[in-house]
Amino acid sequence: MLAANFLIGLREGLEASLIVSILVAYLVKTDRRSELRHVWTGVVAAIVVVLAIFTAVELIFDQLSFRTQEIVGGSMSIAAALLVTWMIFWMRRTARHLKRELEGQMSDALALGATALVTVSFLTVGREGLETAAILWSTINASTTSDPFLGAVSGILVAVVLGYLIYRGALRINLGRFFTITGALLILVAAGVLAYGFHDLQEADVLPGLTSLAFDISGAIPPDSWYGTLLKGTLNFQPNPTWLQTVVWVAYVVPVLWLYLGRRTPAPTRVAAEA
Repeated sequence: MLAANFLIGLREGLEASLIVSILVAYLVKTDRRSELRHVWTGVVAAIVVVLAIFTAVELIFDQLSFRTQEIVGGSMSIAAALLVTWMIFWMRRTARHLKRELEGQMSDALALGATALVTVSFLTVGREGLETAAILWSTINASTTSDPFLGAVSGILVAVVLGYLIYRGALRINLGRFFTITGALLILVAAGVLAYGFHDLQEADVLPGLTSLAFDISGAIPPDSWYGTLLKGTLNFQPNPTWLQTVVWVAYVVPVLWLYLGRRTPAPTRVAAEA
């Protein structure tokens, strides 16, 4: 899951970086640089809270029985897939108005004082962080190695660097195209996570059909081969899925991709330049 988590970390990290850039740019443009410390306080607090929640969930999960782990893991995977779907469509719908909305919140917060500024930055960054943590947890939990975690951290670090370069004007990218492409790829990742979640519930004997396979191409695509590992790491591909997994994957991918690519709303191409 290295590549998939890198993509998740990159996209979500860049979204968070752009949000922080908008908040910082607004204070700079309105000559309120002295208030920047409150924004950074909220950002740091949001990161700490997200990491604490992520760690607590992981510690609790490790203490559960195998069946309970499968039920919780499967349920979390399904929830994460639905969350990433909502997030992708939310970003597409609100992208054009995001800058104006955030600046309006900052204007109101400035009138209320330091606590309001901290709260605005905490909530906006915290929301992105919790969404990212939920998605990453489900993919990291599906792996037995540290590769997914390293992929996510690498993606976030690259996103932070890109966000800083965009803010400084040293880098200009077509954000509309970037978010459209990564959104489509994340839909495929979410489909794999969703199917994996149903498989977990089948292993826990909550859902039937664990031994009813739709197909088995393990001979052509061995799970331990480099290309099998690549497909598993990017799309959570399984060479021997159950019928339920296959139906769920198709029933999700076809309508969601059609809705996402069929009618696109312009993404925040100008946000980076103005931020």
